[in-house]
Amino acid sequence: MEIAIIAHDGMKDKMVTFLAAHKDILIKEQVKLIATGTTGGRAEEAGFTVRKMLSGPLGGDAQIAGRVAEGKTAMVLFFKDPLSSHAHDADINMLIRVCDVHNVPIATNPASAELFMQAVAL
Repeated sequence: MEIAIIAHDGMKDKMVTFLAAHKDILIKEQVKLIATGTTGGRAEEAGFTVRKMLSGPLGGDAQIAGRVAEGKTAMVLFFKDPLSSHAHDADINMLIRVCDVHNVPIATNPASAELFMQAVAL
């Protein structure tokens, strides 16, 4: 199962904390992590193996959306920062739309991501 991880700058620490709390699930052989560039780098620093795409503002969100559309990515964990504006909002909305079109679950905050991890652990 390929899981994409993305986090806005103000949420990267929360993403790393979330990944560490679910390491037992995320390091399984059948789970592959992909990420936008900076989020992927932070995940690697925390000990995870990650296939990194471009940074979100440089097209990483679009690359992940393409993998969702191709049926390669089964779940997206995108910790959005609701208190900041983002120059690449169009890309973010496109990724959410592609997930909706292809019926791929997308968690935009730690609480919904927690529910997804519980489902994966079953």
